Amino acid sequence: MQITKNIEIIDLCLFLTKSKTLIIPDVHIGYEEALNKQGILIPRTQFVEIMKNIEKIIKQIKKKFKRINKIVIMGDLKHEFGIISETEWRQTLRFLDFLIKYCQNITLIRGNHDKILGPIAKKRELNIEEHVIIDDVYLTHGHQLPKSKLKAEKQLLKTIKTIIIGHEHAAITLRDGPRVEKFKCFLKGKWKPEKKLLTKSFDLIVMPSFNPIIEGTDVLKEALLSPFLKKANIKTFETFIVGDKVYNFGKISRILKKK
Repeated sequence: MQITKNIEIIDLCLFLTKSKTLIIPDVHIGYEEALNKQGILIPRTQFVEIMKNIEKIIKQIKKKFKRINKIVIMGDLKHEFGIISETEWRQTLRFLDFLIKYCQNITLIRGNHDKILGPIAKKRELNIEEHVIIDDVYLTHGHQLPKSKLKAEKQLLKTIKTIIIGHEHAAITLRDGPRVEKFKCFLKGKWKPEKKLLTKSFDLIVMPSFNPIIEGTDVLKEALLSPFLKKANIKTFETFIVGDKVYNFGKISRILKKK
């Protein structure tokens, strides 16, 4: 489904059709191991699910768009803050090696969980960036805003129409009779920076988490994480729910009226 011009939703990922760029949101490799250490025991099958899903997505893209020219991982590739566990080393490298088979042009965006991602990136000669600009699209993790004091940042944003972020792990909870279920979703709305940065507004797209056991933030009722969303009028954002396919549920204000 097209979320905006030249940007398609492919399952839990986005694809920039003009530049043929695959955008993968928060993967959080090692999250199940972290939960197990906390005494929350879950089956160690999540990485298998992650690999199956990314393979399915890549096959869909290659079938429809023929090739992938670039891959951007939107931050929080691994989960642990202060260490790289043995599992994270093994699984993160396996995930990257799988992607490299299909596209060698891969960039990692730094997320708030990526404080020590450097050794893994170096192992595969990959760059870690704070943000990436492709055509008129600005890609950043979403845990911090562009720096208003940097002239270079202001100049870059003048050419931008759309900002894409992760970090929020966007989701909404829907009720169907007695059944209540939380769904991962994409959000699309407007974001206007502080006047000292720029006076223009941008289209803002918020991505869900790629990890199957991270349900995400229910944007209908939970506190929002990203500073991009904290001052935005969230009720005006459109929702695109990911289930067996992608469903456009319209604006959040409309969903709230039905609850």
